[in-house]
Amino acid sequence: MDTGKKKYQSARLSLTFGALVLSGMLSPAVLAQTSPGIPRVVAPGVQPELVSEIFENTEGPLGAPDGSVYFSDTLASRTYHIDTSGKIAMERENTNRGNGIALMRDGTMLWAEGDGPRITKKNPNGGYMNVVPGFRLFQPNDLIVDAKGGIYFTDPGPRPVVPGLKVYVYYIPPGAKQPITIDDSVPRPNGITISPDGRTLYVDNTVGTTVYRYDIQADGTVKNKRAFAELHDIKAGEEGFGDGMGMDRDGRLYVTTLTGIQVFDPQGKYLGTIKVPRQPSNVAFAGPDKKTLYITARQGLYRINMLSQGPDRLGK
Repeated sequence: MDTGKKKYQSARLSLTFGALVLSGMLSPAVLAQTSPGIPRVVAPGVQPELVSEIFENTEGPLGAPDGSVYFSDTLASRTYHIDTSGKIAMERENTNRGNGIALMRDGTMLWAEGDGPRITKKNPNGGYMNVVPGFRLFQPNDLIVDAKGGIYFTDPGPRPVVPGLKVYVYYIPPGAKQPITIDDSVPRPNGITISPDGRTLYVDNTVGTTVYRYDIQADGTVKNKRAFAELHDIKAGEEGFGDGMGMDRDGRLYVTTLTGIQVFDPQGKYLGTIKVPRQPSNVAFAGPDKKTLYITARQGLYRINMLSQGPDRLGK
């Protein structure tokens, strides 16, 4: 890479909070006028602000213990880190279209690599190793680690959906080399998360409008699959694009969708939608007090100040 190009990319990566909303997106004034807020979640008139939009396709945000954030650029096969001052730096290149990112209990980073296809973790001695060597995956998308160190992840396969192709939700027990199947009946499982108490698993479906929940058993397997919530304001015959999800410490679920970030209470009651200038793909709480919600949305990374607070645990 020539020196001029390096300097150009470095300047772009130095963009910090407060970047202007560019043409083709809703203006902050419009968003503020149309933002009624959600009680105990986000105050009226508060809207997402653009952090940067120098990327190709942002995904997989993850809050770190120090309040900083990691996130993916799937099309560029890169992972970025944004520190608490707002400085953006490259964390990893050649991620094989890495999407979801998670943290093990010891702080080791994990990736769902769509073009691996594999689940990888960072080696302390350098490099990245396949967590499930020899196991056939289609296109891993999102993942989360439980309190024991087990890994839940979705493998929705290619897009568009291939008729008749089985797709899966998996669990890798702590120390295991092979995943076990949690569910193979969700048409296109995408976002996945766990309740703050660790007892409930949530999975959404990109091509439908239903968010599912499961009771987590002592060994990490699940029982009692049922519908948790239905996405709102999706027209008949339209895909809801349920994508990445997040939880706050009071058990509210945040689902990125075609219409914005839809918020549901612990019983599945719809509370409202946080509008985003671009269609969002995933969310994560971060900041020193976990009261900032970071949002990946197409070429942009956004953040919004919240009344709610992220879960009291490592990672998402």
